[in-house]
Amino acid sequence: MKMKAQEVLPKEQAIQLTLENNFDIKVASNFLQMAENNAQILNSGFLPIITGIAGVEYSNQNQEATFQSGEVGAIRGAETDLYNASVNLDYTIFDGLGRRYTYKSLKEQRDLSQLEVRETIEITMLQLFTVYYEVARLTENVSVLEETLRNTKDRLRRAEYQFEYGQTSRLEVLNAQVDITTDSVNLMNARQQLANAKRDLNVVMNTDLERQIVVDTTVKFINTLVIETFLKEAEVNNVTLLQAEQNIKVSDYNKKASKAVFLPSLGLTGRYGWEEGNFPETNFLASRTSYGFTGGLNLTWNLFDGGRGITNVKNAKIDYNNQVLLKEQLKVQVKRNIANAHGNYQNRLAIFHLQQQNVTTTQNNYERSNEQYKIGQISSLELRQAQINLLNAQTTKNLAKYEAKLAELEVLQLTGQLLSVDF
Repeated sequence: MKMKAQEVLPKEQAIQLTLENNFDIKVASNFLQMAENNAQILNSGFLPIITGIAGVEYSNQNQEATFQSGEVGAIRGAETDLYNASVNLDYTIFDGLGRRYTYKSLKEQRDLSQLEVRETIEITMLQLFTVYYEVARLTENVSVLEETLRNTKDRLRRAEYQFEYGQTSRLEVLNAQVDITTDSVNLMNARQQLANAKRDLNVVMNTDLERQIVVDTTVKFINTLVIETFLKEAEVNNVTLLQAEQNIKVSDYNKKASKAVFLPSLGLTGRYGWEEGNFPETNFLASRTSYGFTGGLNLTWNLFDGGRGITNVKNAKIDYNNQVLLKEQLKVQVKRNIANAHGNYQNRLAIFHLQQQNVTTTQNNYERSNEQYKIGQISSLELRQAQINLLNAQTTKNLAKYEAKLAELEVLQLTGQLLSVDF
């Protein structure tokens, strides 16, 4: 079976592919486009309504008419033809400011949709890097397990040579063979986990499911002073709080628009039309043709609508107050979430640094144990324990590194800086 070539996937390219292809981002962008359309002048109610009307009417009736002179006339099959065509204009000059505030509300809803798209992108970026760094972690684990298997195979060859020359027992050979089996199984499982994680990454980026990729395992942490600056500016940059503020603006305009029910509305009507009619003998006219312009103004004041308008105004005020309360609640929750995320980040970063030191210690211990094993000062079991300790330290360090980075990304997302930094 021919293996597919491995394609290097830098973080920047992964981000670009996700922004272009991810389904959630596409759906959110479509909703934003709908909000953009709603906020246009064409949906504002400020433009007139122009309609074209044309019609024809024909009637055939039996009629009996009595004239002023007392004469009676009867007609069978009296035909009447009526034709008309017109262009009509209706324009609301003033509607109690309801239209004005509704239009402003639609613009604020468009801005709210932009924030919702940003939130979707931020969540998708966190999802992307959760999977991306999982691929990176498993990639490093595979390398560690491959190195472990090579060292175990070297130990088996050494044990076989020593057994051949009578310098060790058959038990040393068997122990090495058992350890090779264990290391091989661990490596196979890690490779399968890596293949599964790569498919997960391709799903997030919406690319070919079996695309073979190699990720960048380099991790850079942001300077602590920069993080502190982000924390101070979190309240004005957090996307959840920005959405809450936007909802307050929308609710405020809706409240003002609801009060339009208390004011009159003024409308303009215009019509340019043509009419033609042919009438039977019983009609005063034999035919009639008219054309020209008709216009007018109308004033409408809804003095009482059964109380629905007053109820809507009251409910709009309640909704506005609820949005203000909701923002205050969210401020407390976001502040807590940021504090927890920052604490988790500091803790995981400290653990990562400790695990780095532990890898150095276990590496030195394994190398020393290996030298002692070569000269017969320790058994293969003691060497194996040193090897397992090194393996565990390396894989634990890999996990700690990516957990710390993901904790940092969570802090960036909560402080509203996730999309403004380099990865």
